[in-house]
Amino acid sequence: MTDQITDRVHAHVLNPRESTVAADAFVLAGRPLLPGVRLADTSRFSDDIWRMKHAQMQRQQTELVMNFGRIPARFRQVAKEAIYTLMAGDLPPGCEAIRTIVTIRGYWADLLTVLTWMKDRGIPTVTAITSADVEAFAQYADGLRVSQDTKDSYHRALRLLWLCRTKISDPLAFDPAVVIAGLQQGKSRSATRRARENATDRIPEQVFSPYLVWALRWINDFADDVVEAHDEWRQLNRWSMPSRRRRRQKPIGRHESSRLLGRVLNRYRAEGRPLPGWQGDVNRCHLARECKVERTSLADNFQGGKMIREAAAELGIADATYLRTPVRGLLDGKPWRGPIEYVEVEPLTRMLQTACYIVIAFLSGLRDSEVKHIKRGCVSVWRDADGHIVRRRLTSLAFKGESDETGVEATWIINASAQRAVEVLERLQPARRPYLFALLPPSRGYIAQGEKNEARTTSATNADLIAFRKWINNYCQQTGRDETIPLVNKQEWKVTTSHFRRTLAWFIARRPGGVIAGALQFRHLRVQMFEGYAGTSDSGFRDEVEAEDAIARGEKLGDLIVSHEFHSLRGPAAAEAESRLAEFERNVQFHGKVFNDEKRLRRHMNRHDPNIYPGEYVTCVHNPDRALCRRSDGAEGPSLPDCQPLRCRNVALTSGNVTRMREALAAYDQKLARGEHLAPLIRHRLSARRQEIVDFLAATADMSDHPDQEAS
Repeated sequence: MTDQITDRVHAHVLNPRESTVAADAFVLAGRPLLPGVRLADTSRFSDDIWRMKHAQMQRQQTELVMNFGRIPARFRQVAKEAIYTLMAGDLPPGCEAIRTIVTIRGYWADLLTVLTWMKDRGIPTVTAITSADVEAFAQYADGLRVSQDTKDSYHRALRLLWLCRTKISDPLAFDPAVVIAGLQQGKSRSATRRARENATDRIPEQVFSPYLVWALRWINDFADDVVEAHDEWRQLNRWSMPSRRRRRQKPIGRHESSRLLGRVLNRYRAEGRPLPGWQGDVNRCHLARECKVERTSLADNFQGGKMIREAAAELGIADATYLRTPVRGLLDGKPWRGPIEYVEVEPLTRMLQTACYIVIAFLSGLRDSEVKHIKRGCVSVWRDADGHIVRRRLTSLAFKGESDETGVEATWIINASAQRAVEVLERLQPARRPYLFALLPPSRGYIAQGEKNEARTTSATNADLIAFRKWINNYCQQTGRDETIPLVNKQEWKVTTSHFRRTLAWFIARRPGGVIAGALQFRHLRVQMFEGYAGTSDSGFRDEVEAEDAIARGEKLGDLIVSHEFHSLRGPAAAEAESRLAEFERNVQFHGKVFNDEKRLRRHMNRHDPNIYPGEYVTCVHNPDRALCRRSDGAEGPSLPDCQPLRCRNVALTSGNVTRMREALAAYDQKLARGEHLAPLIRHRLSARRQEIVDFLAATADMSDHPDQEAS
């Protein structure tokens, strides 16, 4: 096969066609543009630098640029033609999935690697590439210290020159995938068939617990102090920030400046406050902000300078420039910090915005792009007839998996903490700014951004998450608190925006004990989120949770098999459960130990799932023909919230299930012991429910069990 391809390439006439793309063609033609952008202001085909910012609808994205000047000159035209083909949407077979600008920008970067290698190898044109060249490039890529995904992307970029052969002037003469597939035939199955699953790590519990606990403290206990300090900061800077209104104002004279300064200094005298300090001297810039005058009017050679010296001799100078905002937030009954300095407003507001991000991202399951597009007024509350809150809904834009590049409006169910985080963000952002994760006024670059309303980029948020970890550890060290974020395998765990959704899926599926599970009702949150998650968007979150469910079930089934507890199962489906578990053990070959490799366990559950669902009170051996529950979404498996364990024939009991049922009986006995305080109807219902459990345990008991204990 390789020789035939080589002969065909050598027989090919190396006569590249003329380009069919006009030099003045607009690269972004046919794509939606940001409001206020004219197509005439966008990049053209003849430009060496193509700027994508005018068509980037996701506000958290970094501005994307394709600099074709970095492509070797001999291949620059064909690279432009291939990328233009993808941008124009006139996609040849095999390229149908390449639509988004981010994906196309990735192909440009991979083409840069491929074409640079071709230039170094001395290949004159794309048409001149031979199968030997493809083999050499594959060997070159294998030798790079990059991930397998990156190597695969290089091969896809090379193949693009074949797929676009009817659209470009210098096409590849054969499909390089044939050569690459031949090279991979001898490799291991794991190298050629990589699992298509979510490879994002979840945040370890010992890392995530302090992250969430401190984030909740920020929005519940510290937020008011930071927001009020931020309001004072904005009031101080409202005059000094450039604006059209200020440019129209006349300069303030020296006499008026002295009068305004006198008013401010008298306020300091009335409060008994020392003047603001900076590096051992009076902070005249801050006094100028308070007076709303120019800094130069307070110089020593003017009347204002003399007034400041006299006030400093009388009141003294503080060691820093403190705001007047009092600190009221408490931690363990004590103020969480001392007075807030002027220069601390920027990092404090950034930490508060980061805390809001953590709470919203984790307690909603939104992706980073979805979080960054929430706007003022995005939360709506549904109340019942008595005024009690039933649901809190958050509306944003969904992008992943949607055909509309501008995003599709979608709805998520959130809890009270996430709603509180949104409310804090609404207080932080100026009223004219709708997007809640836009830059805050104290941020660097806020003035340069002007009236734009761009959200913080994903990379900036990742940096904020690292800064939040450092704040936690520094604060705990300074205050002697044992709530730091520990190392994982002797290294700092770097939390990123992609980790939250993955971690939420894990917690909902596992519902472990500990600080987080104790603070959040994961089962209730799960039902709420599944009922209203992404109302118009195929979010895929349910699939992520159910994949975690499968892993959790596999681990529990492995424990059953290793401990041989399944030999003591009882109940209507006990025999079938033992049969399925024995078959599961034979297929996955436990050999007395459980899997500690999630990928292997996931693969085996996909292939040999026995459809057994261990629960707290019963174990479901699911058989749809006799199940009393039905899933509303039509998917396979039981609807555990609708389980009728005392009546369903799919039920089996482990010894742990029996123990929990006996504990339930004891709880009923305690309630019935106070029977004189119960209404007759309630007492009757409790007695009937208790008797149902007694009869069920008696009916499922083995001959070796002691029914008198259950009937007592």
